[in-house]
Amino acid sequence: MSTVTANQPAGTPTWIDLDVPDIETAKEFYGAVFGWEFSAPGAGGYTFALLRGSRVAGLRPVPAPASPQPPRWHVHLATDDCDATARRVTEAGGTVTAGPLDKGEQGRAALVTDPGGAAFGLWQGGTLLGCELVNEPGSLVRNDLVTPDPAPAREFYAKVFDFTLDANQDMPGTDFTFLRRPDGHEIGGIMGAPEAPAAAWGTLFEVADTDATVRRAVAAGGTAGEPEDTLYVRMAEITDPFGAVFQVGARPPAARAS
Repeated sequence: MSTVTANQPAGTPTWIDLDVPDIETAKEFYGAVFGWEFSAPGAGGYTFALLRGSRVAGLRPVPAPASPQPPRWHVHLATDDCDATARRVTEAGGTVTAGPLDKGEQGRAALVTDPGGAAFGLWQGGTLLGCELVNEPGSLVRNDLVTPDPAPAREFYAKVFDFTLDANQDMPGTDFTFLRRPDGHEIGGIMGAPEAPAAAWGTLFEVADTDATVRRAVAAGGTAGEPEDTLYVRMAEITDPFGAVFQVGARPPAARAS
């Protein structure tokens, strides 16, 4: 369990949110799956998901998209200087698609894409540090980039955030690279997957029981794949009623206690 009380170091996944065409349906679904409660809507109807009163995610009401592409959870990486990091994005071959701009007193933000087309956000926290709880059931535990072309992605993220890159010796035969901050902390990774239709950041929520979470998700109107045991967690992929895909994973009890 981790309570976040200060802005995360640069490059750390710090906030997640989702665009939804029906905020009430989203609240019913995610409340049933994770036990979230929700704040009163703010500007533009933006609503915070709360776990024991702490902000763990955001929901943004938007019109139903005309694009056939399904929605995705957006990951926002921390920065101490949104404008400077946005410049580094373009210098490294990425694109700034919105901002940087102030979000009132909450912080300063930009939306960007990497050279492979994967979208993510930059967040310079003000009164909103980002997720206030992480690494416990019902909250964000991990984000990884899945891309059919990992080499440019590795070069890009290392240039923008000064990440070091380490191969995963636990997964021989898998093209997975750990992304580590200059202090050595692992913030996620890059999975090379030639079969992936497009590059995209994924979102993994921790849960206490993967199988029970899958049952709740299906009962609440979502769909899910069969849970499977991986090297680190028991994992399942869930699709919400709007088509947004995310993953859930339960760590062994000894790992959760550490």
